[in-house]
Parts: sequence; C-alpha cells; structure tokens
Amino acid sequence: MALKRMDNVGIVVEDLNGAIDFFRELGLELEGQASIEGEWAGRVTGLGDQHVEIAMMRMPDGHGRLELSRFIRPPVVADHRNAPVNALGYLRVMFAVDDIDDTLERLRKRGAELVGEVVRYKDAYRLCYIRGPEGLLIGLAQELS
Repeated sequence: MALKRMDNVGIVVEDLNGAIDFFRELGLELEGQASIEGEWAGRVTGLGDQHVEIAMMRMPDGHGRLELSRFIRPPVVADHRNAPVNALGYLRVMFAVDDIDDTLERLRKRGAELVGEVVRYKDAYRLCYIRGPEGLLIGLAQELS
C-alpha cells in the first residue's frame, strides 16, 4: 500500500475570519466552513467533548489544503505562535509565489510582518519568512528562472 497524498495542514487560530481573509489574500480559496462537535469528533482528537469551527482553504491548483480551526471547547491549552524558527515541532508552511514583492505588499495590508529579510538563494529562489495572522510563521519562495 502506497502513500497517496498529503491531504491538509491544520492550523489553530483565534480569529477564524481574519485567518480566512489573510489566506484568501495570499491566493487560497475557501472550500468550505463547518462547525464540528460530537462524540465521534472527540474520539478522533482525544479531546472528548469538543466543539470546533473549521474552514478548509484550498490551493489554487487544487492540490493541498489548509484546515483552519477555532476551538470553542475545550479551550486552547498552549500557544507557540511566536516561537523562533529553531523551536522544536512543526515550523511553518512555505508557499511558492510568482512575485514575492507584490505578495509582501498585499499581505502587509493584512498585518503580515517580515521576520528577517528577503534573501536570494543562489540563482534559484528569493525567500523570506513572515508572521501572518496571530503570529503564524509562513514562508514565501519566488523561483528565479
């Protein structure tokens, strides 16, 4: 049996609508929203009695998704949004963009902040990290061809 695909990356946020707006501005499409609660959901996550609102954001090419989640119950228990890039655990999501300068300009209007600076890696890429909504670490890569 072979691995078929990576289905989605989950990100927990406090402001679901703000995160949806930010990732729409980046170029993802809102695929759908739902409120999920019930015994079956708690069995999957191990959280018991849970209630969560989710938004599924789809990449423009249809491959890959972000699942944005806002927990109503139980309350969020940890916050690692402002951890530095060398912290253990999941780090960031990296997006390939056509024009890194234009993308930064648009996302700054939604509160994005550059972490370091835009750098050139050989003759292959321009790269940067930004802090998006709620301090989420996001990478941007512009392929140079």
